[in-house]
Amino acid sequence: MKRRTFFSLSTMGTAGFLFAESRLKTTKYDQRGDIKVIATWNVPNAVDAALEQLNQSASALDAVESGCRVEESDTSNSSVGKGGLPDREGKVTLDACIMDASGNAGSVVFLEDIEHPISVARRVMEDSPHVILAGDGAQQFALEQGFEKTNLLTESSKAAWKKWLETANYKPIINIENHDTIGMLAIDNQGNISGGCTTSGLAYKKRGRVGDSPIIGSGLFIDNEVGGATATGMGEEILKSVGSFLIVELMRQGKHPQQACEEAVRRIAKKGGERIKDFQAGFVALRKDGETGGFAIHPGFNYTIGDEKGRTLLTSSSLF
Repeated sequence: MKRRTFFSLSTMGTAGFLFAESRLKTTKYDQRGDIKVIATWNVPNAVDAALEQLNQSASALDAVESGCRVEESDTSNSSVGKGGLPDREGKVTLDACIMDASGNAGSVVFLEDIEHPISVARRVMEDSPHVILAGDGAQQFALEQGFEKTNLLTESSKAAWKKWLETANYKPIINIENHDTIGMLAIDNQGNISGGCTTSGLAYKKRGRVGDSPIIGSGLFIDNEVGGATATGMGEEILKSVGSFLIVELMRQGKHPQQACEEAVRRIAKKGGERIKDFQAGFVALRKDGETGGFAIHPGFNYTIGDEKGRTLLTSSSLF
């Protein structure tokens, strides 16, 4: 049923944070103003897939879904979709959300055995009266919608999990494999913006854990009057800041996307205190006129942009 039928730091205290902030160089804003796609991390194939859709006059929604699906099927990475590193019980659980230009949103959390959570999230948005479906209910809905069960745990991810079990020492790793959640934003030929975000979450997380990625306002937020933002990094910290919504609101107030991303990261860092040496948080933003921004707490975060001329990998500036 369609929705419309329903209503390298050892310690970091406050002084250290202020010192690091004072050393931050002024960012040179990207003034190209013609960006059509932006995605967290080095995901050339995903951005190419989105650009191909846009070049065929597809909607921004179709573009971000296509781009995210590429990463969800890529078993060479271990943080998105099939081949994602499992929870501490050896189960791969997936989270994703999607949001369109009209402000509609769909999300799935703790989804198992379905390869493309971004597409299930879109079905939740378009074919149910809900925004978020979880666990067995999300899987049942996916199967009813025609998705098929598949084993998401690859041999390489299984081997890594068994190796981890030898010590079972859980500790977040900043920029693990220089990859993490993929968040993607796109503008189509009609000037409409949409976004998607998909992940397998923290490796070896406690079963049932959900981070920021599938939560509207935290991992992703779109306002077609302004633009969009999406996040990557330690979900627990990003959740508490509602950072993607904050960035869009700052852009509404007149801040450049880069300035907005920097402000969101600074707020997380300030509240994180000494803990920020142990976790990463980063954002990218895309304004309606094609202006972009990207920023993170620690070095090593990069993102991919694309326009009618192709795509470019950019290294984000960072707080430290």
